[in-house]
Amino acid sequence: MSLPPPADPAGRSRPRTLCRPVCLTGLPVLVLLVLASLAIGSRPVPLIEVLRALTAFDPGNDLHLVVRELRVPRSLLATTAGAALGLAGAVMQAVTRNALAEPGLLGVNAGAAMAVVLGASAFGLTSMLHYVWFGFLGAGVAGVAVFLLGRAQTSGTDPVRLVLAGAGLSVLMGAATAFVILNAALEVLDMFRNWGSGALEGRGLPVALIMSMALVLGGGLALALARDLNALALGDEAGRALGVKPARIWALSCLAVMLLAGAATAAAGPIGFVGLVAPHLARAVTGPDNRGVLPLSALLGASVLLAADIIGRVVAPPDEVAAGVVAVILGGPFFIWVVRRFRLARL
Repeated sequence: MSLPPPADPAGRSRPRTLCRPVCLTGLPVLVLLVLASLAIGSRPVPLIEVLRALTAFDPGNDLHLVVRELRVPRSLLATTAGAALGLAGAVMQAVTRNALAEPGLLGVNAGAAMAVVLGASAFGLTSMLHYVWFGFLGAGVAGVAVFLLGRAQTSGTDPVRLVLAGAGLSVLMGAATAFVILNAALEVLDMFRNWGSGALEGRGLPVALIMSMALVLGGGLALALARDLNALALGDEAGRALGVKPARIWALSCLAVMLLAGAATAAAGPIGFVGLVAPHLARAVTGPDNRGVLPLSALLGASVLLAADIIGRVVAPPDEVAAGVVAVILGGPFFIWVVRRFRLARL
């Protein structure tokens, strides 16, 4: 289930001319989704009041308080976490040349989740401002472990080995996480119940700002690697012939995924399938050129998670369904389609 190499592995050719209009169309769609996220909820807010809350805030207007204090941080978190997951999935698929690579499927989210729970249980950390660093560490360790166990540095085009390594590590991390939770205090259990479902409400503006900074750092690094990932798409030997150092690209890619997936998991919970869906949709538009795939994956990932959060608010009023649950429901059929669409390589 390997990905096709770009037409020009050195990255000199332009992405398909369709990429620019689609990106220009996607940005207004994302803006509309953000406005819908600010207006839709257990207490609907008219769009005119949303605009007034953003441009002429009145502290005495309770609708303005709902928008500014509750929904702006939530929408910002959904947008940045979705963009980070989309970018992380695109980088993982590019560097492993594997159409199934995704932070959730390859154990990165499970590693970040276990580290966060461990930090909350062992050190009493209940604020994302504190346990985000555990999320970074857990995502990085899990990502490196899966890459090494799956021998992705030498067999990135073998999806079965890599997916099995990720599945095995995810099961191991999930069992360890469950063990810690069962033996932790009730406060840790309450925190994990809300966080583990991928619920975005109540995170607060500081959490969204940390997520934004992680997206800037990790996303900037990922976009800077686009041309080298194009060259690496033909294999390590071809990459070396084009002047690329595979070990360096692997290390920097792991760092980018650690920043992006670790922050998104720590901030929003272990949300799956966003990192799988967004790169495939982007690649269908731009072709295999990572200079187009990576930014469009971020845009589509933000839109997917934001849409999942909005859907979760309206399917079971007055209660809500966590965005992570909706993302799995939407992403599951897409994953089945990907498995049926591409031929799995034999071990």
